Amino acid sequence: MKIKCCAKINLSLDVTGITENNYHTLESIFQLVSVYDIVSLSVADLETEVNGDARKLMEELWGDHKIFLFCDTPGIPCDERNLAYQAAELFLQHSGKKALVKIHLEKYIPSGAGMGGGSADAAGVLYGLNQLLHTGYTNQELRELGVQLGADVPFFLLGGTAFAEGIGEKLTRLKPWNALPLVIVKGNESISTPEAYRAVDRLVNPVHPDTRQMLQAVEKQDRNLLCRSCANLFESAISCEDVIRAKQMLLQHGAECAVMTGSGSAVFGIFENQVSANTCAELLKQDFSFVQACQTQECNFEGLEGVCACG
Repeated sequence: MKIKCCAKINLSLDVTGITENNYHTLESIFQLVSVYDIVSLSVADLETEVNGDARKLMEELWGDHKIFLFCDTPGIPCDERNLAYQAAELFLQHSGKKALVKIHLEKYIPSGAGMGGGSADAAGVLYGLNQLLHTGYTNQELRELGVQLGADVPFFLLGGTAFAEGIGEKLTRLKPWNALPLVIVKGNESISTPEAYRAVDRLVNPVHPDTRQMLQAVEKQDRNLLCRSCANLFESAISCEDVIRAKQMLLQHGAECAVMTGSGSAVFGIFENQVSANTCAELLKQDFSFVQACQTQECNFEGLEGVCACG
């Protein structure tokens, strides 16, 4: 199975408190976008696809399962540090399946961007293994499993546009905002997520995003209200030259609004049409390490195999 695993942006992002376990709670509008990694999965079920002698040898060498992870992008770990590897391991443990799993990642979502690349890959692995091993888990069951890997993973299994609460795992599907033209920009700087949250904790009398106004904009599909409502509390807490420069240049080249996504450091701009987005992207490519014109979209894991996980 070869599937596209799309990235996300946060149309709005607010930090609302801290739990007893020291996790930050948030309110955010998550939006799937057409920037994606490609995850290729191959599976051999040891119980049904491998004969007895070979299975016995494999189990002596590797135990009940073995996971092989490959990625050509420098700096991406190909072992248990990678969320895609962790997703495969969790799925096999949860399902009780004995299998050999091969995962190949083609990385196009930038790292350290606040776009959820690792979580997207993990969600893709959960979805793909559910199909290949015929385990029959529902989308809701996969989301409940995915939250063990990270708070963003359930959203990538849901897809589209969603209101996230709690630590990000409580999701309410919203009216999808499809084909909204965007340009996403990231420089060389990355922002440490733990440090970003510590910076938020130090804020005094912060101005919080108007989440209710954003929800109204999405419900009414009001583009002007959407652009007025896009906001990210983390921008008040951190200082990143690449973020400041990206916002300025996006606005100078036609963006109706420009906002950082996640805890950074990618910035998205919303455009009136795809032509103006494409023009802006071409102009900015020489100034940033990552620039891509794209769109919002509803479904994840579609395209290469014609599959869709939204349910």
